[in-house]
Amino acid sequence: MSLDAETPRGPPPPGLARQGAHRPVDLAALGRIRRRMQRASGSPWLHGEVARRMAERLSLIKAQPALVVDWQSRLGGGLPALRAAYPAARLQAVEGPSEWMGVAASAARADLHDAPELALAGAPWAGLSSWWRSWRPWKTVRVSEGAAAGRTTPSVRPDDVIDPAALTPGRAGLVWANMVLHGDPDPPALFDAWHQALSVDGFLMLSTLGPGSLVELRALYAEAGWGPPMAPLVDMHDLGDMLVSAGFADPVMDQEQVVLTWPDAASALEELRQLGGNAALHRHAGCRTPRWRLRLAQALEAQARRRADGRVALTFEIAYGHAFKPTPRIRLAPESRVGVDQMRQMLGARSIPKP
Repeated sequence: MSLDAETPRGPPPPGLARQGAHRPVDLAALGRIRRRMQRASGSPWLHGEVARRMAERLSLIKAQPALVVDWQSRLGGGLPALRAAYPAARLQAVEGPSEWMGVAASAARADLHDAPELALAGAPWAGLSSWWRSWRPWKTVRVSEGAAAGRTTPSVRPDDVIDPAALTPGRAGLVWANMVLHGDPDPPALFDAWHQALSVDGFLMLSTLGPGSLVELRALYAEAGWGPPMAPLVDMHDLGDMLVSAGFADPVMDQEQVVLTWPDAASALEELRQLGGNAALHRHAGCRTPRWRLRLAQALEAQARRRADGRVALTFEIAYGHAFKPTPRIRLAPESRVGVDQMRQMLGARSIPKP
């Protein structure tokens, strides 16, 4: 596998109707995908590479968090980057199922559906929001041939591994969420959980796949009449709006397109399986056959022959974002009630002693 530069393609194609807060995904399929990925020996290589790039952005933020929360740490593969950036911080890894996975488990079927297809879900392209600003415009980068392949198994370990429900609210100086958002059906609920975990002036760093991902595979499926290979992904501008709605301040979003290439279709399909599976609501209803898989591989090889280098190539859009948790404000009303915890955050944790 290699990572090539490519000219930006512009906005994703139209046709993805704007969705509500809950993403249009099959929860049972999404639960199976998440459990399979959690059982893997390490995080996908792409996740580790994105974590490295996201860590480079930490230098833009002067805050030095005492507690760093790495959300779905095994999947994200960001532990080495976080330990290097904040060697004195306590590193807490959040693992374990969220509530929606319990729903998925109750409806789980055999894990046989569309194994080579990549799925993730969300909302479509939307116009620029009034708050939006970017670090820099669309960009691409080049990684030398054979720079990495397969999975990344970090040698760095966290100080604690806890379930999301065990998080102490308002303590984290940084919530780090690398390549996990596109695997969740309810981004606003996840933003609420991250906001609750952060202390005032703490910040969130996230990365996720965007709707410009796998344009080649989507075109191939459409031409063959195979249904969607993946559910729609959330555009970064929609994510920024969701961050504001969750109470975050000054969200900054950025994105880049990268092109992964492989010497053959078999290698590409294997890595796609490492990255996910198909959880689209309207995907093919039955099990895929070996004959179908052969047709898919042949179609990918045909695409590769149209490239100058003859390699199988798939595009991924990576969206990055960060935002801060501001000091809570009281909405003025004839009568306003403020809890002790909220007052403590407003005046400073040391201003009001705990009973």
